[in-house]
Amino acid sequence: MQERHDAPLAPLTTFRLGGPATRLITATTDAEVIAAVREADETATPLLIIGGGSNLVISDKGFEGTALRIATTGFTLNGTSLELAAGENWSDAVARTVEAGLAGIECLAGIPGSAGATPIQNVGAYGQDVAQTITEVVAYDRRTGETVTLTDAECAFSYRHSRFKQDSARYVVLRVRFELEDADGMSAPIRYPETARALGVEAGDRVPADQARETVLKLRAGKGMVLDPEDHDTWSAGSFFCNPILTEAEHAAFLDRVADRLGPDVAPPAYPAGEGFMKTSAAWLIDKAGFTKGYGAGPARISTKHTLALTNRGEATTEDLLALAREVRAGVHEAFGVTLVNEPVTVGVAL
Repeated sequence: MQERHDAPLAPLTTFRLGGPATRLITATTDAEVIAAVREADETATPLLIIGGGSNLVISDKGFEGTALRIATTGFTLNGTSLELAAGENWSDAVARTVEAGLAGIECLAGIPGSAGATPIQNVGAYGQDVAQTITEVVAYDRRTGETVTLTDAECAFSYRHSRFKQDSARYVVLRVRFELEDADGMSAPIRYPETARALGVEAGDRVPADQARETVLKLRAGKGMVLDPEDHDTWSAGSFFCNPILTEAEHAAFLDRVADRLGPDVAPPAYPAGEGFMKTSAAWLIDKAGFTKGYGAGPARISTKHTLALTNRGEATTEDLLALAREVRAGVHEAFGVTLVNEPVTVGVAL
């Protein structure tokens, strides 16, 4: 276990933003993770958990307390059952399952971050989310001081949400278990229309899993969603805002606002999101509210490749980023009456 004091946190995040931590511990085993968490809890020291840093917005002042970087390793494949240590690189793990001829997470290729973060956010993209394949999550319960195993049902997964996100101060994810599919090297059924179009197939069709993965990587790269140190469009947290989920009444009011602003023939994206709810596109809202690709004059701007990504052009501060995010949120609300909610976790700041 490594320990540093007054340690920079910006290099540990994909935004490359944020001040230092009073203390930074890097844990490489589950036992080290638990020991660091217990010490923080016993001494009432504020604790910040860092995995891949792809979903963090940290204050320019940094973090007064202990930052715990989880760098555990472990990839165990037994038939179609997969167990990942929390610190495993997620994108690399996806590639390894595809190489093994298994289906279920191939469309989650290229998503930055660690495996341990995936159940917290119920990470998803291109028609898949981890809730579809997770069977168990092993976590340290800070309330009881014990290691617990939660079933997929106990994780209470929903859109970009889970029990771990709901009670973020209670659980520290140690290991994640998945049940994948042996489909003779083929992918899971392609669900997302954009992916199906890129592959030249119909929704519900299967393609070779490696082809699905490569196609998703190309789609993500075209939107600046695959990490590249030389490309400032990837100095981001990916999608900064969640796609809004609206009640029937909210959706009806939203459609009225769209008609007033853009004309009666304009139909915004709409996806069923459970009985009585409809999901729409945050990227569409941002663009139609006037915040187009590349928007901004300062060091924090909207990506030149995708309106849903807010980026650090190299010299930004966290406050620069938040100012842009607030401008976009306010503009979308003024235009369409919808309040966007940030996906990344904020530390020491609030949107």
